Amino acid sequence: MDEFWLTVVFLVTLFLLLGTGVWVGLALLGVALVGMELFTTRPAGDAMITTIWTSSSSWALTALPLFIWMGEILFRTRLSEDMFNGLAPWMARLPGRLLHTNIVGCTVFAAVSGSSAATVTTVGKMSIPELRRRGYPEHMIVGTLAGAGTLGLMIPPSLTLIVYGVTINESISKLFIAGILPGIVLASFFMGYVGIWSLVHREAVPAEPVLPLREKIARSRHLVPVLLLVAGVLGSIYFGFATATEAASFGVVGALLLAASQGALTRQAFTESLMGAVRTSAMIALILMGAAFLALAMGFTGLPRALAEWIAAMELSPIALIAALTVFYIVLGCFLDGISSVVLTMAVVEPMIRTAGIDTIWFGIFIVVVVEMAQITPPIGFNLFVLQGMTGHEINYIAKVSIPFFLLMVLMVVVLVAFPELATFLPETMRQVPGG
Repeated sequence: MDEFWLTVVFLVTLFLLLGTGVWVGLALLGVALVGMELFTTRPAGDAMITTIWTSSSSWALTALPLFIWMGEILFRTRLSEDMFNGLAPWMARLPGRLLHTNIVGCTVFAAVSGSSAATVTTVGKMSIPELRRRGYPEHMIVGTLAGAGTLGLMIPPSLTLIVYGVTINESISKLFIAGILPGIVLASFFMGYVGIWSLVHREAVPAEPVLPLREKIARSRHLVPVLLLVAGVLGSIYFGFATATEAASFGVVGALLLAASQGALTRQAFTESLMGAVRTSAMIALILMGAAFLALAMGFTGLPRALAEWIAAMELSPIALIAALTVFYIVLGCFLDGISSVVLTMAVVEPMIRTAGIDTIWFGIFIVVVVEMAQITPPIGFNLFVLQGMTGHEINYIAKVSIPFFLLMVLMVVVLVAFPELATFLPETMRQVPGG
């Protein structure tokens, strides 16, 4: 059977299973099982057992539940209130004023949580009612939160980068460090847009009192422990003191101490944070197991190699390939969440990018940016659903006000292509401990 019909069988089986409401991880396992039974002679059961154990026993994957737990712990503290109260005085003189608290707040929380949804929820539960009360435009409140919430996928620790690194056997530590500068640049783009918009629509932005420096510092004191925690986790990775997994362990301990100091570490909060981390980790682990088995099944059929050879025969330049993959992932992101998109496609895409000579660290950051776009594109954009529950608006409205931030992410892809050093400079200069 030629590659075209192999592809048709895989895709039809996948969309049939997904369309019936089967979990993504189980759908991937089902597609792989069909492929193994129909197109190979190897016993599918033995292959599945071996592959699932290998993919789920990776030491690098240990960082995943730890970073998730770290974010879950801090999600249950007063962090959202502290962030708004601490950041607001510093934003009052900027064009756009307190709209920037959504962006800067998401950037800060993204550095302690690899989840986009958790970032939106934590920042939004305090900023939305407060900005509404002060009279800021609704479309900018919702739009900035939807766009900036995606930074949870870019700023380390990023769950998507962990999954990508495990899938293609790339250093998690280097991927984390690579995400710092692009994340800051993308946040700057968002703030720049808000500033320009506010200068054009001066009457739409309410005035804010300007506090003296001493008062600003006093209000920001509760943010200092969180910033020290972020600096400790990322600094230990960059300077080679710890691997990503070890840094995640330090982060969990720091988050527990921070929650305890605020009086938020009750038995209920501890249990809820632990079970929340277990649920999210188990979901991602199931997806990774299914993707690993699917990659094995596709490898036996020769499909990834054939597609890579077909792409190579087209003699696309690396830039043309990146442009094609950008469109591909934007379309795919309309139907699948980010992690599913990554693990589902890597078996085919990895040979393409290696053949084209594209740096895998750089590509990890690129893929996070295009997956970020999927968070705010209907019908499956996860941030849209989160914000629908928080604001009461229809998904179409939230998607519409998010368009400027979607376009800024497209601009970020262009900037990454033009200046690849944004993603590669810090990883090239970092010290790394063995196994990191």
